[in-house]
Amino acid sequence: MSNVNSILRRVPVWLIYLIGALPAPWLFYLGMTGGLGVEPIKALEHELGELALQLLILGLAVTPLRRFAGLNLMKFRRAIGVLTFSYVALHLLVWLVLDVQILSQIWADILKRPYITIGMTGFALLLPLAVTSNNWSVRKLGPRWRSLHKLVYPAAVLGGLHYVMLAKGFQLEPLVYLAIILGLLALRLPLPRRKLAA
Repeated sequence: MSNVNSILRRVPVWLIYLIGALPAPWLFYLGMTGGLGVEPIKALEHELGELALQLLILGLAVTPLRRFAGLNLMKFRRAIGVLTFSYVALHLLVWLVLDVQILSQIWADILKRPYITIGMTGFALLLPLAVTSNNWSVRKLGPRWRSLHKLVYPAAVLGGLHYVMLAKGFQLEPLVYLAIILGLLALRLPLPRRKLAA
């Protein structure tokens, strides 16, 4: 694993941003050219939301991967977080601007549809994390920065629930995403200390 980590240390962070950003314009291109099926807006919403959830899971996996597998991705965690928020924001914008479009209907949906309420709550939790994902905020907030960024944990659970509730009928994939999120969060719990033998 040390060889892998030495290679990763030479990978520039900007490359992660570039690779992570590539799916967005490609998906919009497919949507405009008929590559996303008969309901391109719904498909675009789904694909952007799923990418956001995958990136969120990757971000949650950084610490357990270092702790249990020795794989160090800490250098890229902020980039993963920024990309996650970007895809969540795009997912939301497609719903607001291309799908619903009517302001009163948007507010009514947020209030009346639980899966939208949960999704919007998760987005609201991610907002302060996106705003403070910079070196100035880390210096200014000090130890509070780390506490603030723990909001990603409930936001991830809400994102997983949003996907499960959005699915029509029993679908395994959303449940797998939610299970992975819960599993990664469980790995962060402190291990019980073994009692010393008398």
